[in-house]
Amino acid sequence: MKAAMGSLLSTLSNGSPSSSQQAKVQPRPITLKDVPIENQRPMKGVGGTWFVNRYPGCACDIPSHSYQYSFDPNPDWSNLYAPQREICAYLQRMATKYGVMRFVKLSHEVESCRWDGRSQEVVRFNQQSKSLSHAHPETDFFIFCLIRYLRVRELATGNVIDDEADVVIAAKGNLSDPAWPNIPGLKDFEGEVMHSACWKEDYDFKNKRIGVIGNGSSAIQIVPKLQEIEGTQLSCFVRSKTWITNPFGDEGRVCKQPEKFYAFRKVIEDDGNTIHEVSFRDSAMQREALELFRNAMRERLAAKPEIADFLIPSFAIGCRRTTPGPGYLEALVEPNVDFITDGIASINANGVKVKPRSGSDETEERQVDLDCLVCATGFHAASAPPFPIQGRNGQTLSERFDPHPEAYLSVAVDGFPNLFFMLGPNSAIGSGSLTRILEAEGDYIVKCLRKLQREDYACMSVKADRVADWSAYCDAYFKGTVYTDACNSWYRSGDRITGLTLHALEAMRAPRWEDFEFEHVEWGGVNTMKWLGNGWSVTQLKKEGDPSWYLEPRFLDVPVEGAPEEDAEFKLRPFYG
Repeated sequence: MKAAMGSLLSTLSNGSPSSSQQAKVQPRPITLKDVPIENQRPMKGVGGTWFVNRYPGCACDIPSHSYQYSFDPNPDWSNLYAPQREICAYLQRMATKYGVMRFVKLSHEVESCRWDGRSQEVVRFNQQSKSLSHAHPETDFFIFCLIRYLRVRELATGNVIDDEADVVIAAKGNLSDPAWPNIPGLKDFEGEVMHSACWKEDYDFKNKRIGVIGNGSSAIQIVPKLQEIEGTQLSCFVRSKTWITNPFGDEGRVCKQPEKFYAFRKVIEDDGNTIHEVSFRDSAMQREALELFRNAMRERLAAKPEIADFLIPSFAIGCRRTTPGPGYLEALVEPNVDFITDGIASINANGVKVKPRSGSDETEERQVDLDCLVCATGFHAASAPPFPIQGRNGQTLSERFDPHPEAYLSVAVDGFPNLFFMLGPNSAIGSGSLTRILEAEGDYIVKCLRKLQREDYACMSVKADRVADWSAYCDAYFKGTVYTDACNSWYRSGDRITGLTLHALEAMRAPRWEDFEFEHVEWGGVNTMKWLGNGWSVTQLKKEGDPSWYLEPRFLDVPVEGAPEEDAEFKLRPFYG
């Protein structure tokens, strides 16, 4: 007997909890039933980039009140820009509170993932024993679909595990694969070397000569903290220009009283969602921002105006990710900080060789001796997961992403059935709440899984034409934005831009099923309506649930009398229904 409930799916996600746990934390009524879930992660704890990055000064560089789940905001942030330990603790608390840890396997590293379109078997799911067994397609309750085979290494023991799943969610996050600088001689340095994402917390920086490579978000937070340590001498190797924006209000401002806390959140979200105009080249808002931040940077660097001359960009604000950088510009003008714009020629046992800039009066390379070298050189933000994922015909995701990553609505790519992304290509945003984008992506993926499960589809894959259409749309859209200016930014991948805004919430609200190809589970004949089962509900057969649930007030949607279209609730949103 098969009731109208659909298939049993097994789902595996891989990656950082701020993205991967969002695929499992869905308090709205779109959760899945009877879906075994696993989350494989190589780290020893949850927290994603906030678990890994522990460098001094590591903190949120946008207001923390916008960097949290909408359904469970934190009124206890100690600072407008919360430190790493608080964000990590918040994510760990969410993972525990909403049951995510039931599915997490720590210190398990996925080594490979392979699609096998030939493996389709009908199995039985026993609700009491929670186990799978072979089944007869005409009589049994659930079915198990096409398989993705995974090879997983248990890091504590070195054991290799062969696992399988019907659906894989790649949720590695954009800030999980450190990018080390490609500089000759890096391995020859005899001092201490560390990446901002591989921080050595037991190293004593006191009285040390420290080199910091980079001036992205991590370096901007690291430099002020190292500069303050007794006896340090910093050499900041900077090759790129960057905008340092003004902080959003009072850094120490916190609002714990519920009404004020909510109102403060609204102010921050409203601000983030109404500055979209700044992303368009030569817009009035862009011109105003250029004047404001240029003057502010010159004022903060007044003691060393030559730094302002180099650091202030000619490209538009937003082309490269902006950050308020509390204390960074002030640290650069301190006497124990050297701001070095000469390129690094090589690294040797004792330090760094720098080459004079083009047009400089100097002609010879000079040595900068160091005790410690900090590589704040970012991440491979737009790359495929750091393990091979094979789709149809053996094509790997890295091959599919060459010469540039692309994914339909950032969540799926053709040729890779039942593979979904959290924070895939084009997920990065220039303004607004990234966590709200994550929630939208999680909702979208869950809706796809429900369709697979409910309607007995073996797999779904986005059409190649739709991926091409999406890429063409993005290319046309971004031509008029600041993201195409001449800057070095992780928003970009070659000549492609990766970043959208609040518009995504509406675009992802309801999947366009016509953009996907579906394959039916091969059992019980070819009638595509077989997912309807035998006409019975599980409420009738298994005596579960409420046979008149539709009368419960919580499920009622009462129209406005006389003019249903004037419903005030729906007028708050950019859509109806």
